[in-house]
Amino acid sequence: MKIAIAQQNYHIGNFESNFQKIKKAIEEAVAKGADIVAFSELAVCGYAPRDFLEFDDFIASCLEVIEQIKAETVGKDIAVVVGAPSVNPVVEGKDLFNSAYFIADGEIKHLAHKTLLPTYDIFDEYRYFEPGKNFDLVSYKGQQIALTVCEDIWNIGNENPLYTVCPMDELIKKQPDFMINISASPFAYDHAEERIEVLKENVNRYGVPVFYVNAVGAQTEVIFDGGSLVLDDSANIVDEMPFFEEKMGIYDTNELIDTQKSVDKTQAKDKIPLIYDALIMGIRDYFGKLGFRFAILGSSGGIDSAVTLAIASAALGSEQVRAVLMPSQFSSDHSVNDAEQLSKNLGNPYDIIPIKNIFKSYTYALKKPFEGTTFNVTEENIQARIRGDLLMALSNKFGYILLNTSNKSEAAVGYGTLYGDMCGGLSVLGDVYKMEVYALARYINREREIIPENIIIKPPSAELRPDQKDSDSLPDYAILDEILYQYIEKRQGPKKLVNMGYDSALVARILKLVNTNEYKRYQTPPMLRVSSKAFGMGRRMPIVGKYLS
Repeated sequence: MKIAIAQQNYHIGNFESNFQKIKKAIEEAVAKGADIVAFSELAVCGYAPRDFLEFDDFIASCLEVIEQIKAETVGKDIAVVVGAPSVNPVVEGKDLFNSAYFIADGEIKHLAHKTLLPTYDIFDEYRYFEPGKNFDLVSYKGQQIALTVCEDIWNIGNENPLYTVCPMDELIKKQPDFMINISASPFAYDHAEERIEVLKENVNRYGVPVFYVNAVGAQTEVIFDGGSLVLDDSANIVDEMPFFEEKMGIYDTNELIDTQKSVDKTQAKDKIPLIYDALIMGIRDYFGKLGFRFAILGSSGGIDSAVTLAIASAALGSEQVRAVLMPSQFSSDHSVNDAEQLSKNLGNPYDIIPIKNIFKSYTYALKKPFEGTTFNVTEENIQARIRGDLLMALSNKFGYILLNTSNKSEAAVGYGTLYGDMCGGLSVLGDVYKMEVYALARYINREREIIPENIIIKPPSAELRPDQKDSDSLPDYAILDEILYQYIEKRQGPKKLVNMGYDSALVARILKLVNTNEYKRYQTPPMLRVSSKAFGMGRRMPIVGKYLS
């Protein structure tokens, strides 16, 4: 039997576009002699539709696409496995299932409902779906198929404390010939390796080949990297599809049984190249799916804006990204020159709008109410807000989308100005720590100097007062990032951090900064997610919590 895997990029709620992609893949699979073509989880509507699932019209549209797919299988000797919501007929449960449809000969031959509904990090599936409770194989062309949905293969041997059942432990009792798993597994720079290990564990436990089809593409801040996989019955990786690309592959089940071969067709998973590619896809899909064309950002001559500008130019085209240099009386000449040189290297349009006189107007207007006070962070923030106002004015006038350039280290400790440098329509680096930003800069320059070397090597500074350096108010970024990573990604509390060897006073200071600045992060644009724990929908903290504040 030949199985086709269609790794595709869907658009939430764009039913016509999604169907046309599915239809084209069905036609290609038929032409290449496939018996089954499999698509990813909730492919019909895109993952994750969230509260769209509460609209009857949205569900009706999903079911209309299922009817269209059914028609595509009439007289074509092919079965389609596709993800979509299905209606729960039992009144006492949730209204919907997250289902894998098995369609052939114009009919729904089988429905496999997702049993393990994740409710952690970015996932909130139990809000909408009823868990599946029946475990039956699909019988097709003499083959017995275990059909599962995403998380259902992650509770191997019922070892995950979040769940009380293991779907494959039930399905294997009925002796399937192979497994098809349809998934929407989001990108994190270390997640692809974890997926492979999970799939290998499944094969080693159950002894059947696995066809794993994953979604690709970005949905607001959540990015799906693809990397769909085929493993033979010895847990060899027969194929791993490209990351961040749409692709179809066709595989013969006869070549996956008793192969007695050592196969490992995997691709490189280096952290920084993966993050770079993910951010490009995140920007490209955010703009493309919302119908935006042009981006704008403030170019300061610093590392964060430089990396953001380079990545945005790669994603959208340099001519589509406008940089604005806004020097003040505190800006160094080399920062302006560096920012100018960066735009010349990239070939993007740029403007220079000095803010010195605008800042003087503010200080003059505030002279009386500020009487008796000295220059402090207030005046620094005024400069940041002037820049934000100018960028938003250009955004409104010309239809640009403002890209926020703050990194994760700054966002974590509140090193940014609300309604100033924290404004924007999309945060490109909000899930990228400062040291990772430097690594991205080096990666961008791997073939030629795009980002001027001086931007990379000079001490980071907001340049909001004379001779200002980030190190005046923040620990060294190498240490700061380590502590932030342990606290945010690994959820290590202060005692554990101190036991790991970090200074207790420094730990207390950093954790207090993180928690007391939660209110700022509630007002930031969506941040493209590239780690296992990003700020935003996957990290839910109370603003007024007392813990560590």
